[in-house]
Amino acid sequence: MTTIVRPLRRPFAGRSLPTLGRLLGVRADEATWIVPATLSVLVLAAVLYVVNLTVSGYANTYYSAAALAGSQSWSAWFFGSIDAANFITIDKPPLGTMLLGLSVRLFGLSSWSILLPQALAGVVMVGVLMATVRRSFGSVEAIIAGLVAALTPAAVLIFRYDNPDALLTLLLVVAAYALVRALEGGRLRWVILAAALVGFGFLTKYLQAYLVLPVFALTWAVAAPGSVRRRMAGLAVALATVVVASGWWVAIVELIPAVARPYIGGSETNSVIDLLLGYDGLGRIFGQGGGGGGGGGGFSGDPGILRLFNAEFGGQVGWFLPLAAGSTILGLWLRRHAPRTDARRAGYLLWGGWLAVHALVFSLMSGIIHTYYAVVMAPAIGALVGAGVMELWRLRARTGWGGIVLGAAMVGSAILAWALLERTPDFAPGLGVAIVAVAVATGVAVAVPARGARRRGAVLAAGLGLGALLVAPAAYAIDTMATAYSGGDPSAGPTATDSSGGPGAFGGGGTTGAGRTAVVDGTGGPPTTTGTTDGTTVGGSAASSAAGGGQGAQVTSALTEFLVANQGGATWIVAVSGANEAGSIELATGLPVMAMGGFNGGDPAPTLAQLQAYVASGQLRYALIGGGGGGPSGGSSAISDWVSANGTVVSEVGNGSLYDLSALATG
Repeated sequence: MTTIVRPLRRPFAGRSLPTLGRLLGVRADEATWIVPATLSVLVLAAVLYVVNLTVSGYANTYYSAAALAGSQSWSAWFFGSIDAANFITIDKPPLGTMLLGLSVRLFGLSSWSILLPQALAGVVMVGVLMATVRRSFGSVEAIIAGLVAALTPAAVLIFRYDNPDALLTLLLVVAAYALVRALEGGRLRWVILAAALVGFGFLTKYLQAYLVLPVFALTWAVAAPGSVRRRMAGLAVALATVVVASGWWVAIVELIPAVARPYIGGSETNSVIDLLLGYDGLGRIFGQGGGGGGGGGGFSGDPGILRLFNAEFGGQVGWFLPLAAGSTILGLWLRRHAPRTDARRAGYLLWGGWLAVHALVFSLMSGIIHTYYAVVMAPAIGALVGAGVMELWRLRARTGWGGIVLGAAMVGSAILAWALLERTPDFAPGLGVAIVAVAVATGVAVAVPARGARRRGAVLAAGLGLGALLVAPAAYAIDTMATAYSGGDPSAGPTATDSSGGPGAFGGGGTTGAGRTAVVDGTGGPPTTTGTTDGTTVGGSAASSAAGGGQGAQVTSALTEFLVANQGGATWIVAVSGANEAGSIELATGLPVMAMGGFNGGDPAPTLAQLQAYVASGQLRYALIGGGGGGPSGGSSAISDWVSANGTVVSEVGNGSLYDLSALATG
């Protein structure tokens, strides 16, 4: 009896390849299921990042306020100012808030207009990642890469939030695509594009964008076509492009006199150079403060080689880290004799180096580090998982140990998922055990050699096993989609702890799940707050935390209505300590608020003399002093003492007081 086995791949016939397939980069000889599978991954990403998008309201009011300011003033848009009157900037370069500001300018202020660009950036990132991986490895690898990256909890969080890491990740992935295109033909225009995109990444989050530069340079030097001289010329062109693309905004701001521009938030000397080398640069690596920011990695556990598996980081990005690292080693070893320009080896160099550099820096840096930084690792993890799984699958067809290693990798990843899930025993109880059980069963099926019709069963087992491994991060993703976040230190998924002493107790102690908000305006506006007013109180106030992670003031309508009604000819309706509190009031009123001390109240701006000048000229009538976070301008009491001594108390606001300074105006 003859058994007829239908082929698993049915290529498109010539011109029958749909237009959609060509747009997705699918070749004419690909299997028919590739196009719908690729499209399905993009749809999944859109669902993950767009559905219930406004649950977090204005999310991080620090950046939302800057987006509002940028929509009201082109000058504030260019500098990245927190308020439209250009008192002080955010402590990051402005490209991220420029994008959000344009959206608010076009569609008006809302949670949707601020967060939708972030979600779209995530969908595009997944699409470009798949296109990049397809060119280096293949379409199946690309689909797996897209799935893993899209479901990474840190990615689900950040592509639904207004922090600049979303745009940074997109820019770097598009830069990687340009580099891969450059490797294919050696054309310098692609090199220039890749370098320019890294420069734009610098203008999104300063030096963090440069972490990919040594990896890009190594990949080009090793795998680009042409002579050594031509490759070195390419590196020189790339370096010049990065300098120009990164430096033009910095140069313009530094050349503008300080009196003609806003104070550079986060810096100690009102200088962009000071900021990018201090608080936002070396301070992050070595724990130096700057701008009152302080040091320490308390947000994300102690530095160490296992930090990425601790309670803070593990659930954000750790699910496939060992598999991705192992894939890099395996891929480079198997292709050690390949031609120098081999596309697959170049892919392993690119994504393996990307992962290694970020993992090393994030694990060992002793300055301020938040777990959501790990979103930039998601593309590399996805690419390496896709490449490694398919490498082992092809190896399985040639040698028995290929299937054994693939099965073992599936079981090992399942055990890691179980360990991470055990840190949240009340979240999806029993899920970890179920994942391990499925992985063991499918791993055994994959490890056993199969021929003929039995190959279908092995394919099904491999797909089921990989799907089981995606269930845990998918559960975290669903939890993240349903949760309202706020402040500067959000963390995806349920709150995790190592206190159980079970299989999850590795990689350092601590807890995660910060940044959650309990009360949210279901209409898509900012998170609502509670508070009462009486004859002596016009609002409640809760200052931003010293770490900058708080949501800021709990703004009542009575407070905002009073400030708006009594603005008069003032430029700023009120001065408060810290940008989070200022942002809350600014978003509620749509009017400029002076954020004394910048992000967390620690910047030396304004000085007492400057504040007195603003009051004397009538540009400032009210100041909210006390009620949290210390005094303004680095904790100095000079401004607080002067306001208390010379102002008239309008009302008690939370633990502080709202002072009327209009009687001191002389202009």
